[in-house]
Formats: sequence, structure tokens, C-alpha cells
Amino acid sequence: MKKDENLKEKFKQALISTVKAISDDYKLKSNLKEKNSSSKNYNFFELDNLNNKYDFLRLRAETDSEALKRKFSNKEIYLKNAPTKPTLKSLYNVSEKIRFEILGSKMLQGISKNLIDNYNYKLNLKRKDQLKSKDDTSVSEAFEIYMLKNFFNIKINDLNQKILSFWDDDFRNSFGKHINYLKKNLENQELYSSKFVEILNDLDFLEKDEEDKNENNEKENDQNNQQNGEANNETDEKQSQNETENQSLSDADLDVNEFRMEEQLFDTESDQQSSENIIQKLNNTRSETDYKIFTREFDEIEKAENLETIEEILKLRKNLDQQLIHFKDLIIKLANKLQRQLMAKQNRSWDFDLEEGLLDSAKLPRIIIDPYNSLSFKKEKDQEFKDTIVSLLIDNSGSMRGRPITIAALCADILSRTLERCSVKVEILGFTTKNWKGGKSRESWNKNGKLKNPGRLNDLRHIIYKSADSQWRQSKKNLGLMLKEGILKENIDGEAIMWAYSRLKKRKEERKILMIISDGAPVDDSTLSVNSGDYLEKHLKKVVKFVESKDDIEILAIGIGHDVSRYYKRAIKITDVQELGDVMIGELSNLFKNNKHLN
Repeated sequence: MKKDENLKEKFKQALISTVKAISDDYKLKSNLKEKNSSSKNYNFFELDNLNNKYDFLRLRAETDSEALKRKFSNKEIYLKNAPTKPTLKSLYNVSEKIRFEILGSKMLQGISKNLIDNYNYKLNLKRKDQLKSKDDTSVSEAFEIYMLKNFFNIKINDLNQKILSFWDDDFRNSFGKHINYLKKNLENQELYSSKFVEILNDLDFLEKDEEDKNENNEKENDQNNQQNGEANNETDEKQSQNETENQSLSDADLDVNEFRMEEQLFDTESDQQSSENIIQKLNNTRSETDYKIFTREFDEIEKAENLETIEEILKLRKNLDQQLIHFKDLIIKLANKLQRQLMAKQNRSWDFDLEEGLLDSAKLPRIIIDPYNSLSFKKEKDQEFKDTIVSLLIDNSGSMRGRPITIAALCADILSRTLERCSVKVEILGFTTKNWKGGKSRESWNKNGKLKNPGRLNDLRHIIYKSADSQWRQSKKNLGLMLKEGILKENIDGEAIMWAYSRLKKRKEERKILMIISDGAPVDDSTLSVNSGDYLEKHLKKVVKFVESKDDIEILAIGIGHDVSRYYKRAIKITDVQELGDVMIGELSNLFKNNKHLN
């Protein structure tokens, strides 16, 4: 292990030296130990998640890209020309990145190879099952493909060509006639950027597309209003206010101190006992394959706010809020889509002109006009929508670091906010281990003679980011903790699902949904080094089969970059973490639309 750490440190220093050489940083600070040249300035890469050839390729390409940004991209010019609208800014960022990477590719053949190989790999990984219209793609995704095709001359596969096809005419009409000018001025950032922003400001297809969507949304709302009668007017007004609040993402929404954090009670011993009961039920079949736990002494179930200082938690939340800005357009679209569907299920409707019930005040004028008219009563119809809770169980393993865990945290944030407005309870849970290499459990095992086949041999850490009974405003600051690298370690999925399942079992809601977000198989080096190689995987399959056999909880899983259908009957694989938000909300929308669960 020490040898591996030494190799990683040497590799890290080699990458830092590469960045310094390419970007000319060494001219400013030649001493690695000087304050402004410390490794803290070079923390854009991660060395803990290098599992295959592509991970090294990606890291080399990202390192080269960062170095080229430092060499060729002037921050003042970038900020001076940067658009304020999020969608335009995302296109501007793609364009600037391509600009300085092209310059670097012309400078060194090795850089060119690293960048092109990485882009080719990313493009070949893209996979979307449903590509029917422009709504199934994002303009930023399509524009990156367009720029790679026209500037890097990368060959586009059929899927990426299909993504591009929805936007190709728009891009050709707006950017096509300026391609040569942009290519000629790659080295002049001011001319290039100012021209690009001029093109962006003349774009009309994005605004038209948004207007068309808004018109469609208004038509849908009008139809719902006509079908649901007078009582829907109040609901529609509230919904409109909610959508406006969603779109604003105002400072008030992000004010962590606006509400006091109330203590949420949870029973750690009760949770553990419930999990133990499930293990016993699972182990009733064959004793030789029992899932064992060497010790629970060092396991913990902890509220997120107790794992860090309030200052650090607020700092991490601020970081998450900055990421949130880049996804504002996507968030608004997804949140409104889900909210409309849920509100449609929950709209109140009434039976009128009844002989008993609540007095219908709208019919009182006719009594005044003609006293011989009888009083009219109304009664609210029974709602189809069941009292519901959604539990999000998020893999907090080291392999989720970077973009995957950021997207997962963002999606958990918006889902919690949106579902709460629709009276759906949400809890957000995370699972990892307290330590690498087995922690205190392994130390205890070593001291007690290293028993054979000890079972799970690490200290579990289960995290409650938001309990079901807490409000989003009370718990939102906790979600930033997922971005702290020191939290993310190993993943023992089977026991985490048992824990989440046992928490849901105690709830009184009629409908219970468990959604797991993970990037692959369970992995804990300490446990797998002293048990069979598929020890954790077998347990996960048993647990999932047990939960799926029950009718009281619906379970689905989203695999990031990995196919998890071998564990779960209802599973979805995404290859680009950018798809996670759409998939999460899309799956929940499908669940809520499924009438057999609502009747």
C-alpha cells in the first residue's frame, strides 16, 4: 500500500511539472514548496480513482487542458466577454475550451493525441435510449459535438450525429458563416471571444425554442383547468407561484440561516436491529453462505451536520450553489415537468349540487333572488394520489468523486425541493465507510488472531443528509457535504439498502419508493481481501431480491457508467452523468403516472 501511495505521489508531481512546463508557470514560481506554487493550486485532478487505461488517458487529457487554459486563456478577457445567461455562457465556455485546446494541439503532437483520444472515448461512451426530438438533447451537448467536428475534425459516430442533427441547421445558420473567422483568430482571444459573443447575441433559435415550450406548457395548463373545474384555479395560481420561485433561484432560496435547524430524531440502535433482523431472514437458507459481520462496534449512523463544522458545511453548500447555476435551465425544465404531473394528480375536485355536504357559497345568490330555491351543497372527491415518501440512497464511494457525486447532490437537491411542494416526503441518505483499509474493525481482527472468513471487515458510515420529516430549507446545507472528498471511501451496498429499507418500513405513508444511485458493484478492499471475491456482490443480490419480493416498497436503481441490472429488476444505466437529472425525474414521473399504483 505504501508503495502505491509513493507511486501516486510521484505521478502527481509529474503531472504538476507537466502543467508548469506547458503553462510556463515555472517562470513565475520555480520552487514547488513556495506558497503560490503549492499542490493546492493544482487540485483539478484526482488520483484515487485510477482503475483502468481510460482513467489515465482522461487524467492526462484533463491535465493538458488545464495547462493550456493557464497558458492561452486570459481570465480578464474571459470575464469581460462572458454572457450572463446560463445557456449562452455554457456555449461560450465550450467555445473557449476548444480554442485553447486547439492552440495546444498545434504546439505539441502529444497533447493533440491525448485530447483527441479522450474526446473519442467520451463520444463513443454516449448512449441514449430515447432520442425522438430536440427536447431529448441539450444545446450544450450538441454544440460541443459541433465544435469537435469542425475544429478538431473528429469523426462523429451515428448516435452523436443524431444528437447533432436536431441542432445542425441552427448551428450552421448562426455559426457556420463565421467558422473561418474564428479559426483565423484562435490566437487572439479578444477578437475570437468578442466575435463569438456577437454571434451568441444574434441567436434567436434558443429563445424561440423556449417560447414554444412555454406555449405548450400554457396549453397543457389550460386543458387541465377546463377539466378540473373551478377548484383548480386556486391550485394553478399556487403552481404558477411555485414555478416562478423555481426559476428565480433567488438569494432568499440560498439563505442557509433563514430557518433554524431543528433536531431530527432517529434511533440508531433501532435501525441496526432492523438491519440485523433482515440479515437473519436472508441467512435462513444456507448457513455456509451466511453474510457475516466481524463487528458492528465501530459502525455509525450520523446526521450530516455532525460530520463537519458549520463553517465547512456552509462553504461546501456555497460550492454546490455555484454548480447549481450552470444547470439552472435544465433544473427549471425538469422540476416544472415533474411538478405539473404531480399537481395534476393532487388537484382537488368537487361534486356539486348535492343535498348534503359543504354549503356551496357560489350558489347563494340564486337563493337571494328566489328564496324558494333549495340550498346547494358540494363534497370533495376522493383523491387518487396516495400519501408518498421517496428515499434517495446515494453511493458515497471514492469512485463517485468529481462530476458524478456533484450531479447526484444537485439532483437530490432539486428533487427534494420539487417533491416537497407537491406534499411528497423525501429523505436523502448516503452510504460509505469511515476509513480505508478496514479501519478499527480490521485492527480488532488483527489483534484477535485474524480469524478466517470474518465477513464484512470495515467500519460502516451511513449518513442522513435529510430526514423525511425535515423541510428542504432546514437540511439543504447538508447536501454540500457530498462534495467533501474525505467523506467518500468504500461502498458496501447490501447493508446500506437494508438500512434504507428498514427506515422506510417504519414510515406510515401508503406508498414508499426507494431509489438507489450508484456507479457499480460494491467494493471494500478490506472485506474482499479476506473473503471470496464476490462476497459483497452475492449479499447485494440477496438483499435486493428480498426487498423486491415485498409489496410495500418499490425499488429502482440508476447505474452511473455501469449496468446494475444484474442486481435490480428495475435498473437504468447512464453513461454520461449529465443524464442523471433527466433520468431520475423521468423515472419518478413514470412511477407517478402508473395508475396501478395510484388506485
